[in-house]
Amino acid sequence: MIRRSRSTTLERRRSSPIRWLVSAIVLTTAVAWLTPPARAQHDAFLGRWTISSTSQPPAYVGWLEITQPGGQLAATFSNRGQSPMPVASIQVVNGELVFTPAAGRRGPSPEHRARVQGDKLVGSTKAGDRVVEFVGVRPPKWPPADANAKHKLGTPVELFDGKSMDAWDLVNKDQPWFVINGEMTNSPEGARPAPGSNLRSKQKFQDYQIRAEYKLDNGAHSGIYWRGRYEMQVLGDMGKPVDKFSHMAVYGWIAPLVNASKPDLEWNTMEGTIIANKISVRLNGQQVHDNSTLEAMTTNVVDVNELEPGPIQLVGNDGKIWYRKVTVTPILDGRR
Repeated sequence: MIRRSRSTTLERRRSSPIRWLVSAIVLTTAVAWLTPPARAQHDAFLGRWTISSTSQPPAYVGWLEITQPGGQLAATFSNRGQSPMPVASIQVVNGELVFTPAAGRRGPSPEHRARVQGDKLVGSTKAGDRVVEFVGVRPPKWPPADANAKHKLGTPVELFDGKSMDAWDLVNKDQPWFVINGEMTNSPEGARPAPGSNLRSKQKFQDYQIRAEYKLDNGAHSGIYWRGRYEMQVLGDMGKPVDKFSHMAVYGWIAPLVNASKPDLEWNTMEGTIIANKISVRLNGQQVHDNSTLEAMTTNVVDVNELEPGPIQLVGNDGKIWYRKVTVTPILDGRR
């Protein structure tokens, strides 16, 4: 019979908590390996999605980005009429994504449900008494581009010649614009400012330079959309700190470098270049965007076909505005 020394017995007793801890870690690791963690069920949903309706007009367009910081799902969402905001709640239940956007100005937001089918996010949400079905696709992969580089230019296209608005369509036919004194405006002289339709150029453009001259009545807003999908905010905000909703901000996404606004009722000049998803912009002679990246579409877009040419769109439904020049010059060699 072998007798253990008292010291050996004490060493075993002292080491037993450590051995128990090691055993627990090994067991936990084995269970984790055998049972995929909840986060693995989320992987198919992670990343960015461009969303549009498939069931009815008007186009229900949105943008969704799902992340998993610290193993917990989180998301940022923008629908047709809002800038990107964190969602109020998000989870995956039995393989189905369930999320509720943050409450808007009209009250609580509806719940959205979707599943990944192939390479798409397919789902639906209730809008009042209607059910809106939607599909999400991954954003495009853009080719390398530089909005500051010199490029071969095509023939300038004058979208407004001071005489007619033949180059434009009214999005809402019952909200006309007028040509007065060589300027186009959404409200006639002497009349109380009324909402005018958004204007949409009949011609579509891919990569180009644009020059626009405009002025705003006190408190008015407008917007200039690149390809009908990315809004540059037009706003009278002289002297105010810049943010993602300032004059010449990419609405809800990118603040301008500086505030270069003129006072209300004075003419502003915007000169910009778009190539692929890169833009550079000068406002009243000052650089406000320097080869900035268009991360995603903004609100009230024309369509979600980001790689295709699109129209110039001018916002006309928020106060009285005037445009006296909109010139687009195509870029013929913008992408590498």
